Amino acid sequence: MATIRDVAKLAGVAPITVSRVLNKSGYVSPETQLRVETAAAELNYVPNMLAHSLRSNRTQTLALVLTDITNPFWTTVARGVEDEANAHGFNVIFCNTDENPAKQDQYISMLLRRRVDGVLLVPATSDGAAVSALRTQGVQVVVLDRRVDGGPVDVVRGGSEAGAQALADHLLDLGHRCIAVLTGPSELSVSHERVAGFKAAYVQHRLQFDDALVRYGAFTVESGYAMAMEVLTLTPQPTAIFAANNFIAIGALRAFRRMGLRTPEDVSIVVFDDLPDTFATAPFLTVVAQPAYLLGKTATEILLARIASPATSHTQEITLPASLIIRTSTIATAPPPPPPCLTV
Repeated sequence: MATIRDVAKLAGVAPITVSRVLNKSGYVSPETQLRVETAAAELNYVPNMLAHSLRSNRTQTLALVLTDITNPFWTTVARGVEDEANAHGFNVIFCNTDENPAKQDQYISMLLRRRVDGVLLVPATSDGAAVSALRTQGVQVVVLDRRVDGGPVDVVRGGSEAGAQALADHLLDLGHRCIAVLTGPSELSVSHERVAGFKAAYVQHRLQFDDALVRYGAFTVESGYAMAMEVLTLTPQPTAIFAANNFIAIGALRAFRRMGLRTPEDVSIVVFDDLPDTFATAPFLTVVAQPAYLLGKTATEILLARIASPATSHTQEITLPASLIIRTSTIATAPPPPPPCLTV
């Protein structure tokens, strides 16, 4: 394997000059730069980034620890992270926790051993333990999508409460009163925030919400199916369902098909988070769409600023607004909803 001295010898320069050219540090004449780059290419020279990181105390590496990379929302967030990191010369390690705290802890341990410069974290719990573990080792952290306990930390999130309230307002304006809410794990802030936003719409409409219509589960297709099957056995049956994420919605639609229910003729559905065209379902879903790419990009900008100025003590929480998109899973021409709901 070629060394920096081999490149220097072939180019007829000192090793320090090769270092300046390859690291883009310090002035080197265009002619010298061309000789060094030509020699490096001829020898297939690969710089020793480990040695560089030991000298600079930087690895130029970030990590994105998220919950489910198969979900197109998180795939889009990841693209925003990668594009922004790459533009600043950083690489990204992707870690998928499946909302599993033990798996998250394993990844945190691995990332600390690899000496990553910063972590973008979608926490599997709200206790703040993962944030504390990273900060104790001097690793900068930005939390995405959720809030955590244990002290101030930079957070970039979507407008969960406002978005859920917009979806509830839409259903209530259509005349629905018996609306089931299917959300994620009860230990996560985002699950409760979307329920709280939904309930806030009832308060504004001076209506009473039935807490028996709320189900906590997981942000997965399987959980969405199971929760929907459960609430659809209530009497009277809910006329609409609010799914707290897109995978829960897919599971609910499967439950509708299993029970022979049409949407929106028999039951309407609204969803937090959109699906790309490749995931299109019939009918198209009424959603609150978060700016997923911007969320990832913004969080990375904040993390890189933290890495550049680690002594900065001020933290910030940025909430990116979501947009209501009305489609055919809720239409005014569906049969009128029945009277207010009483569950048994």
